Amino acid sequence: MPRVCGLEVFRLVLPYGRRPESILVRLTDYGGMTGWGEVVDPDPKAWSILQERLAQALVGVDWEHPDELGVVPGGPAADMACWDLWARMRGVPLAHALGGSRTSLMATVRIGAERNLDSLVARVNRHVCAGYAHVTMDVHPGWDVEPLRAVRMAYPALGIGLDARGAYTDIDALEALDAYAPSAIERPFTGPGGLADHADLQERVAAPVLLEVASVAELDEAIAAGAGRALLLRPAVLGSLREVRRAHDSAVAAGWEIACAGGQGTGLARAATVAAASLPGCTLPCDVAEPPRSAQIVDPPVGATGGVVAVPLTQPGLGHGIDEERVRRLAKDSYRA
Repeated sequence: MPRVCGLEVFRLVLPYGRRPESILVRLTDYGGMTGWGEVVDPDPKAWSILQERLAQALVGVDWEHPDELGVVPGGPAADMACWDLWARMRGVPLAHALGGSRTSLMATVRIGAERNLDSLVARVNRHVCAGYAHVTMDVHPGWDVEPLRAVRMAYPALGIGLDARGAYTDIDALEALDAYAPSAIERPFTGPGGLADHADLQERVAAPVLLEVASVAELDEAIAAGAGRALLLRPAVLGSLREVRRAHDSAVAAGWEIACAGGQGTGLARAATVAAASLPGCTLPCDVAEPPRSAQIVDPPVGATGGVVAVPLTQPGLGHGIDEERVRRLAKDSYRA
C-alpha cells in the first residue's frame, strides 16, 4: 500500500526552441520508493495549486490504487507520479499496469510546411531513410493538395497522415485530399464543436477523421454524432491516466482507431504516452518523436529508432532512470514538502 512521506516539485526551463517550461513531481514512499510525473507547458495556475494542495492530498494518505485518489491536485504531473510510484512498488511496467499489450509501436514524425516542394520531399526522404514508414504532414489552405501529391508520387507506399490544425472551413478542400489516400485527417476544424461538419466530412472521405477531445464526455458526444472514426489521445489533455483508459475503452467500443501523442518536455511525459500507446486499441502510429537530448532527463531517452518505439518492459513504472542531478541543474524553482 503506497503512503507518500514526502514530495518535491520542480519548475524547469528547457534548453531548446522557445525555452518551454515543464513541471516535474517526485513522490517518495515511506519505503524509499519514488515516482515521477511531468506536465509540459503547464497551466499558469498549476504551480500554485501544487504548492497549496498537493501535500495535503497525498502526504500520509494510504491508498491501494491511483484510481482511488480521484482528481489529484496539480493535474497530469501528480497523477503520473502516483501511477509511476504504484507500478514501481508492484514491480510492473506502467504499460502493463494500464492494460497495455504491445511491445513496440510504429512512430510517426511530423513534417511542417516547407518553403517549396523540393525541400518538403527532401525532408521526407531523410525520415524515410531513417526508417520511418509514416509521416504526418501539416496542411492548411494553400498548402495541401500539391505537397501531398508530391510526397505521394515520391513515396507511393508511405503512410501519410494530415494535420490541419483546425485551419479549414471548406469541406470540399479537405475532401480533395482523400484522393491521395491519407491514413487520417487530423483536427480538420477548430475545436471539438461543429460536430455536424466533422460528420459531413467523414461521410465524404475514406480516411478516418481524427479528433482531439478534452474529456470522455466530448468523445462520447463525437461518437454519437458520427463525427469521426479515430481519436487523437493525449494523456496531458485528458488530465489523468484513468481518463486515458476510459477514453480508450469508449473509442474501442465504438470501433474507432486511436493515435497517441505527447508533449516534448524532458522525456517523462512522453514515457507515459508510450505506456498509453501500448493499449490494444492504439493502432495508428504514435507521435513521440524524440525531444532534443539536451532536454531529456530519462535514461534511456524516449524516442524512435528506425521508425519504431520500444515499450520499456524490463523495468517497473515508467521504465526509465531519472537523472536527478540534471533535474536540479535545469530547475529554475523548486520546493519540497
